[in-house]
Amino acid sequence: MPEKSLPLEGIRVLELGHTVMGPACGLILADMGADVYKVERTGKGDDTRWLKGFGSGFFTYLNRNKKSISIDLKSPKGKDILLKLVENADVLIENFGPGTVERLGVGYDICQKINPRLIYCSLKGFMPGPYQNRPALDEVVQMMGGLAYMTGPSGRPLRAGASITDILGGSYGSIGILTALYQREFTGKGQLVQAALYESVAFLVGQHIAVAAVSGEAPPPMPERGRTWSVYDLFSTADNEQVFIGVTSERHWKRLCEFFGFSDWAQDERLASNQRRVDAREWFFPELQKRLGKLKKDDLMALAEKAEIPFAPVNQPVNLIDDPHINQSDSLAAVKTPDGSIAKLPKIPLRLNGSTFDLRNHPPEIGECSLEIYRSIGYTDDEIDELLNEGVVQIAGQKSGS
Repeated sequence: MPEKSLPLEGIRVLELGHTVMGPACGLILADMGADVYKVERTGKGDDTRWLKGFGSGFFTYLNRNKKSISIDLKSPKGKDILLKLVENADVLIENFGPGTVERLGVGYDICQKINPRLIYCSLKGFMPGPYQNRPALDEVVQMMGGLAYMTGPSGRPLRAGASITDILGGSYGSIGILTALYQREFTGKGQLVQAALYESVAFLVGQHIAVAAVSGEAPPPMPERGRTWSVYDLFSTADNEQVFIGVTSERHWKRLCEFFGFSDWAQDERLASNQRRVDAREWFFPELQKRLGKLKKDDLMALAEKAEIPFAPVNQPVNLIDDPHINQSDSLAAVKTPDGSIAKLPKIPLRLNGSTFDLRNHPPEIGECSLEIYRSIGYTDDEIDELLNEGVVQIAGQKSGS
């Protein structure tokens, strides 16, 4: 998508985001063309720059297309800089702990008075209520909200294998921001946007709550769910791989029998409907496992594709790097990592007029592009140098006195 046609071009965003939730919200806006200025503390910047193990890729993944401003918000001069930036901002995103922005003197009430057109997005663990002052983490709310219960077997709750509620909460924050920007076109006023981890989990598991309301019985964890479909399972292949097959219609069943050569089953009255096949699983399913187990993974998938029945290999996330569809559908961006190498990472899963949202800027260094921002809000070079000397700001590639 050409840069001049990006839908959020000209929208200025201040992102006081850290870890995953706030940066995910800012990433969506940045990819769609907003000027997102990531406000980081002086010194080490965002903690995710230095995480190891499971979190080592967070900063690289969530901070492309952004610029970095490094400010000591605990200092009076640092707070003054931020409030000057607020004057001309369209959006401010923050996902600090409960009460932090108020203690820093940059809460919604103060910022709204400075700039009545500002959309202020507050991302927290919980919406206002009895839990609002609790600290929260993705895994905490997955446990509280029943998602971990539904994911693992009984007695072994298991968090999802990605920071799903952080990313979902940030995504809902971006939806709220876009809605508020649209409404501002009519009212001329900004507003407070709120999204939260716990309520995001509640929305995710709402389907299970509805099952309980409709059926009168709470659903069991997914590994123990009742059987709706006769074939909805993982199958081991002759080359020790696994493939998922789902047969969810009579058309699927007929095509399975036709393309896999199961003509005997096509005529078997005991298997003439999905419910009959469910009732016959005790003898039918082991035989299906045996038949499919004679095929190699690629051969099984090729037949399933010809038969037009749902199937999937069991992949690791890194397998997507070489996935032909993901690559040919232009769904990956080549992003620079901290050591200077290039990683192919997923773009936001959204298109307008068939175009993806591309990489414009690699994840920034701490304080990258700060100089131009400080000058734009009226600071002279001497004043900026003084701020550098005092440690109030940090600018990439510059030391005090330069």
